[in-house]
Amino acid sequence: MIVAEQVDPEWWSSGLWNGRPITEFLRQRDITVVFRFLHAPGVSYGRIATLVGLSPHRATEIAKGVRQVTAYEVLERIAVGLHIPRPAMGLGRDEDSVIPRDASIEAVAGGADRSPARMGASEVGSLVRLRLGLDEALAASSVAPRQLELVEQAAGEHLRVYPSASPQTMLSLLAADCREVQVLSLRRQPAAVQARLSGVAALLATMCADALMRLGDVAEARRWYGTAIHAADDSGEARFRVLVRAQAAMLPYYFGDPAQTVALADAALAVTPAASSSGALAAAGRARALARIGATEQARSAVDQARRLFDQAGDEDTDVAFRFPAKRLLLYLSGAYTWLGDTVEAYRFQDEALRLYGTAPAVPIDAALIALDRSMCLARDRRVTEALVTARDAVADLPETQRTEIILTRASDVTTAIPGESQRGEVATLTDYVRACRERARRLGTTAALGP
Repeated sequence: MIVAEQVDPEWWSSGLWNGRPITEFLRQRDITVVFRFLHAPGVSYGRIATLVGLSPHRATEIAKGVRQVTAYEVLERIAVGLHIPRPAMGLGRDEDSVIPRDASIEAVAGGADRSPARMGASEVGSLVRLRLGLDEALAASSVAPRQLELVEQAAGEHLRVYPSASPQTMLSLLAADCREVQVLSLRRQPAAVQARLSGVAALLATMCADALMRLGDVAEARRWYGTAIHAADDSGEARFRVLVRAQAAMLPYYFGDPAQTVALADAALAVTPAASSSGALAAAGRARALARIGATEQARSAVDQARRLFDQAGDEDTDVAFRFPAKRLLLYLSGAYTWLGDTVEAYRFQDEALRLYGTAPAVPIDAALIALDRSMCLARDRRVTEALVTARDAVADLPETQRTEIILTRASDVTTAIPGESQRGEVATLTDYVRACRERARRLGTTAALGP
């Protein structure tokens, strides 16, 4: 049992965290795990903070992973305060002195007006070690320009492949690049390099979140969207911050409360006043969600906003993920007018969208979602048989690995939109088909265990 008043150095050579030797985490300088390792048996974060010369709030943030420790001087303080052998963290020899716990460069040097001739030998030695440590930290953080370019190129290739690939295939492909970015980001990087890494991380995490959403794994998708937002904010790039929030707004629309979609879309639009294709996406998603919750006038106003933003900054025709060309705008307008009950306008947008997607759409899920909007419109117009056949065909026309929960849930929505009871048998036929597809998807691992 760990005693909070002292730390035994033996823990750092024999301890385990999640079944792995703690030495692995020390080599990576993963201070989040170090703090959690001590806290698990009962050492408070306040006590840990005292031992290493940090505020309790900062120690808690590090333990939660909100902050990372990269400064060499802070790493030295942690090693000394927690009796961690310095070589275990790549900090040099144990006999090397450490900078005083609250010392800054100015304090070690004795102030700006103090010359080297007036400094003691120990003070000069501390300053030399500080410089050497800083050089070591900077050297360890370097990423070759070509390596960074390859990471960005891989993310770009994923964006091109993603719309037509099955989500489970994409998750396998994305995992390797996520791990590479993680490894690079764990080391302190120059600000410009870290900004680019964070931008790539935002795109990769958003693709992971979207794939999980399509599979119906709502909880994990929500966590990955949170990671994506964190990475986008860390990049300092407004375009990533808008894009990630606009994409995250889709999750509660399909699997949750559409009012949350409105809030997330508002957050995306508030990032910057500059028009962008992602801003147009956020506005279109907001319009569709407002229509779904019955806020008719607000939805119509949001449609106008989306169309204005698209006219200013919409993308040219493309099938690359997270871009917003005209056909995707029409998909969102189809949804908005479907929920508004304006089936005449909805049919018009659906026809134009399907024309742009073509007879063999590169993004089959988009075409299927448009067809399911049409089914909802047909149901509203009491063309029940057409509605049910259209919904079934929308699912059946997809490759089996694309018949994921996001599609099956929308098909189920059609059955609930059928008025009256005269077509109970036809509704049951679609319900049974959706249930069979869901069971098949579970066996294939292409959907989460949701719904009946």
